[in-house]
Amino acid sequence: MEVVLSVAAGELVSRFFSFLMSKYSENACSEEKRVERLHQLLLRAHMVVEEADRRYITNSGMLLQLKMLSRAMYNGYHAVDTYKCNQLIKEGSKEVTTTDSCASYLGTPLKRFRANGGISIHKVDNSCDLQDALVKLETVVSNMTEFVILLSGCESMMVRRPYDTYLYVDNFMFGRQTEKQQVINFLLQHNPLGSPSVLPIIGGTLVGKKTLVKHVWNDEKVRSYYSSVLHINGDNFCKIDNEGTSGRTIVVVTFVSDVDDEKWKSFYQAVSCIGTETKIIIVSRTESLARYGSMEPIHLSRLQDEEYNYLFKTLAFGSARAEDNPKLTLLAGEFIKLLGGSFVGAYSFAYRLRTDLSLRFWLSLLNLLKKAMKKNLSLYGENVYPFKQRYPIDLTDFLPSTAAPLHIMPPRTESEVSQRKLPKIRLKDILVNPSLRPRGDFDLVTWESRIPPYTEFCNHVTPCAQQQLKTTLRRKRDATICL
Repeated sequence: MEVVLSVAAGELVSRFFSFLMSKYSENACSEEKRVERLHQLLLRAHMVVEEADRRYITNSGMLLQLKMLSRAMYNGYHAVDTYKCNQLIKEGSKEVTTTDSCASYLGTPLKRFRANGGISIHKVDNSCDLQDALVKLETVVSNMTEFVILLSGCESMMVRRPYDTYLYVDNFMFGRQTEKQQVINFLLQHNPLGSPSVLPIIGGTLVGKKTLVKHVWNDEKVRSYYSSVLHINGDNFCKIDNEGTSGRTIVVVTFVSDVDDEKWKSFYQAVSCIGTETKIIIVSRTESLARYGSMEPIHLSRLQDEEYNYLFKTLAFGSARAEDNPKLTLLAGEFIKLLGGSFVGAYSFAYRLRTDLSLRFWLSLLNLLKKAMKKNLSLYGENVYPFKQRYPIDLTDFLPSTAAPLHIMPPRTESEVSQRKLPKIRLKDILVNPSLRPRGDFDLVTWESRIPPYTEFCNHVTPCAQQQLKTTLRRKRDATICL
């Protein structure tokens, strides 16, 4: 009887394991099919989005549909990357469980870094992410027939797109395709009331408000329609000089705070004297200024996570294929988490990463970034993202051990820069050769935009910054003792 039970139990266990193996194979095959289908849809979606970027789209419904397609596309790219990274983590976990020697697990820099807690091994639900992205993209693509037909009838732009995607992203404004079309449509419309129309562009710090305006001004059709563009600072916007200004003019006024209604009326009357086809664009972070608009305001916010992921990886890998570097793709996700959606951070770090696609270099730079952020967190009690701070930042860890300490202050205002000219040096140059560092105070160019208005993001560096950091530490220590 015991022999029969033993045989029966063995048969049940064998069938159970066979069932699990077949189920796992089915799931793996199903996931691979989803990834393949997602790749096919992404190719079609990218083709439509790229073509739409070369056309003048005046239909608001088409612009809304284009935005939906773009978001579904970036969500699909993110889902595929997440799936591949999780597959890599699974493979690493299998190696740990099937190897007796811990030394073999620590054999590569990536495993050693992950073992020290540098990379989270938390795994998302692959099937859910893939399935959700696939359903969204299939739904949007299946409804694109009318969009593609109408798109073929839209006027083409005179734009030469580079062959490599990263060259296009690096030299053109990314993620603002719909907003760009909206501003162009506003500028090319006749003023309905015979008086200047007003378009407010509202958004937070460093989201690309001025860059959007300049990008639109560089459009060939806009430049041929208008004779000039007049940039006005909100501090003295009432002192508008319209002498010598004639023809169609774009007036761009930048406000840092709210303004009085009477002052706005006076300004608007002065602009009206320039010409009936004059257009006003308000650029500001203040939402209340939208009340002066004759059109619905355009709101700019930071990129969605999926869009930012695509931007950073495209810039970091350059002409290389992210698919051929799965371990670097995993590390890119760690940089993205730390940079917190910063445009300046993305372009600055991606430039350095692109110069050396070795795993060891990426790990060393990630460790340095983590160390710098941890140091600033201990100093000020909050996470200070690079180049977007209210306090000094210690970047000494990014320099060779023999270099002098490097502490950067918050960026100087435009008026401060104009009042006191200081020597300038680029961050990437001083990181390579610290001896280039000027003596005394200087401006450190953390990043230079490669698209108009070619903004330089400068931080002030002063020998006093180190003393300020010591004072902050002493005050923090004294406060802790008092508690």
